[in-house]
Amino acid sequence: MLFTEYRNTFRWLIIVISFFLVSLILWNTYMFFQNFKQDQRIKMETWTFAYKEIAKDLYNVNKTNKLAEFIIIDSTVTAPMLLVDNNNQIRTFRNLDSLKLLNPKYFEKTKLKLEKENSPIEINIENSESTTLYYGNSPLLNKLKYYPSALILIIVLFGTVIFLFYSSNKNASQNKLWSGMAKETAHQIGTPLSSLIGWTEILKTEQVDPNYIAEIEKDVDRLKTITERFSKIGSVPKLEIADIIEETSNSFDYLKARSSNLIDFEMRVPDGNISVYLNKELFSWAIENLVKNAIDAMKGRGKLTIEISQLENNIKVSVTDTGKGILKKDFKKIFEPGYTTKKRGWGLGLSLTRRIIEDFHNGKIKVLYSEIDKGTTIQIVLKRA
Repeated sequence: MLFTEYRNTFRWLIIVISFFLVSLILWNTYMFFQNFKQDQRIKMETWTFAYKEIAKDLYNVNKTNKLAEFIIIDSTVTAPMLLVDNNNQIRTFRNLDSLKLLNPKYFEKTKLKLEKENSPIEINIENSESTTLYYGNSPLLNKLKYYPSALILIIVLFGTVIFLFYSSNKNASQNKLWSGMAKETAHQIGTPLSSLIGWTEILKTEQVDPNYIAEIEKDVDRLKTITERFSKIGSVPKLEIADIIEETSNSFDYLKARSSNLIDFEMRVPDGNISVYLNKELFSWAIENLVKNAIDAMKGRGKLTIEISQLENNIKVSVTDTGKGILKKDFKKIFEPGYTTKKRGWGLGLSLTRRIIEDFHNGKIKVLYSEIDKGTTIQIVLKRA
């Protein structure tokens, strides 16, 4: 209960703590990098001092000892270095390609690179020509330089995995809830529907106008279709080869007969049949949702057009109205559960339609075109069988 009540507070607290820890790690890494770089500077200055001592007096009796010390210090140098005199001639170098240094362009490029990485060290020796030491970052230092970036990348990837895991669990829970509600709805409708079928059979034996019975049977059949839809939306539906023109026309004719005469219905289809893998009940539900949504957008007055076209292996079903239109920023939002512009409504029609088309039929649905106060075209794309 406590976690549920303060869920957002806990989430922000975790985010703040995580941000603080990441910042602390990055700061420590930066300081470690700077300290390591300073240690390398001290090592190069030590090398410089040893070099000066060797160069001071070539005939000093302690030369042998100093030379030994210099060799030991020199052997610990892992950074690339370049010692250059006043005439821009190489006096010595370490950890660089000797053959490439013979190329003047490579030599200048290398010297400039080393100078950018670290400030050069001037070596002034009495009674001798002064020299300049250029040195770069050691291999280990170069690796440490990219450590913060690698750390950030790992954290981002880890966060992405957690987010995707959380989202998938949330979506799975929502899908399970939707499936359960759909099956329960189908079950609840089934009980009174069976009773209505029985009463219809009784009415046939009485002296009742057959036209009344025929209309009741139409509504009973409609309830059967609705029950089938809810039953299949709550499980994985079976697809079978069907003529998409025929199935679309059936839904079109049904809605046309039950809609206002102020709406001009038009259907444009190619000649012949077009076979597509469909679940008839669910596909007709998708078409009805789109048509009803279009009628609502036109406020019961306007022109509604359904057009079926084929391009290579794709079949396109477009539903066009002359209604109030949709803002471009809402093109994707209208398919989200709960989104609605009506005063009354759950905002589930287009969400269910997308689920039917994309999840169950492996198709695509999108707002192809819309302009405020001029109309909207929503397009379904399916693969041919």
